[in-house]
Amino acid sequence: MKFIPYSRQQITNDDILAVSNALKHDILTGGEGVEKFEKAIANYIGIKHVVAMNSATSVLHSAYLALGLKSGDEIISTPITFAATANAALMCGADIKFCDVKADGNIDENKIEALISPKTKVITAVDYGGNPVNIDEILKIAKKHNLKVIDDASHALGSSQNGVKVGAKADISVFSFHPVKPLTTLEGGGFATNDENLAKKAKLFRNHGISKTHHWDSDMSVLGYNYRLSDVACALGLNQLKRLDAMIAKRNEIAAFYDENFDHNPWLDIVKIPRNALSSRHLYPLLLKQNFWAKKEEIFDEFLANGIGVQVHYKPTYKFSFYRQKYGELYCPNAENFYQSELSIPCHQEMSLDDAKMIVQKTNEILEKHK
Repeated sequence: MKFIPYSRQQITNDDILAVSNALKHDILTGGEGVEKFEKAIANYIGIKHVVAMNSATSVLHSAYLALGLKSGDEIISTPITFAATANAALMCGADIKFCDVKADGNIDENKIEALISPKTKVITAVDYGGNPVNIDEILKIAKKHNLKVIDDASHALGSSQNGVKVGAKADISVFSFHPVKPLTTLEGGGFATNDENLAKKAKLFRNHGISKTHHWDSDMSVLGYNYRLSDVACALGLNQLKRLDAMIAKRNEIAAFYDENFDHNPWLDIVKIPRNALSSRHLYPLLLKQNFWAKKEEIFDEFLANGIGVQVHYKPTYKFSFYRQKYGELYCPNAENFYQSELSIPCHQEMSLDDAKMIVQKTNEILEKHK
C-alpha cells in the first residue's frame, strides 16, 4: 500500500549534482557557498541580511541573544508552535508569557497588549502552517511599547502578505530548512534582518563568538556557539531555491482542491487563507468538530492504516511536563480547542491530485464512521 507522508522533501537529480559538485570543492564549510546561499535567500525575501545556521532553533537562540534577551526578561509568544520557539528564550534565561490564538492557529494580536509588563522585551509571532500573522498590527503594538518583534517564519518561506514576502518586516525573522519544509538544506535555518548590527551579532554567535583580526590572530568577544551550516548543505538549498515558487504553487494546488472539497463539510472546518495572502502551505490543518475530539486517536490510527500520514500541530507548549513544572497549570482556551481539533493531512509537492482525491474520500469515510 502506498503511504503518503504529511510532508516530504523533493530531491531531484540536479540537487544531487549540486551537492556532488560542492563535495569536490576544497572548502566544505565556512566558504563562499554559504555566502551565495545567504545572498540568494535575502534577495528572494527582499531583505538586506540573511545568516545561515544549522537549524531554526539555532537561529531562534541567536535572535534572542542578538536582541539582548537575558535573565529577568520576558517574551510573549504563542503556545501553538514547535517547542523551540519558547525553548530558545529560556536558553537565554528569560521567561515566557503565552498568548492565546485565533481560530486559524495564529497568535491573537488583540490579546498581546494585556500580557505586556515592564519585563517584556520581545514579541515572537509564528506564521502557523505558512499562513502569515497580522505582522503590521503586531509591529504597531511593539512600537507603542518599545519592544522588538521576532517573526518565527519557520513554516513560511515563500509566503507573502499584500505582495510583501514574509520575513521582510520584523526586526528578525526565522526560517527553517528542515526536510518537511518546501526548501531544504537537510537541517538548517536562516536569520533574516534589515539591521546590519543584528546580522553581525548573529555571525558571531554562529561561530563561537570568534572573529578574525589579522592573519592567524582572532578575538572571541562574546560567548558563541557552533551553529554553522556547511557549504554542501547550502549548495542543496541554493539549487532548491530555483524551484521554490513552483513547489509552493503545487502545494497550493493541492490545498485549493482540499478547500473546494472540504468547505461546508459537516464534520470539520478548514483554515481559509485571506485573499491578500499567499501561504507556503507547509501544513494543511483539518479542524475536527467537537463531537470527534474524544475519538481523535482512533481517527488518527485509521488514517495511518489507510496509508495517509497525518500529524497533530501542535500540543500547546505549556502542556509539556517541563513547562508545567516551571509555570504550573496554564490554560489558553482557543489553543486548547485548536489542539483538540487539529489534524494535519498531506499537502506537498510530491503528491498528485489523485492522491488528494483519495485523501478526501478516506477522510469522509472515516468521519462518517465516527460521526
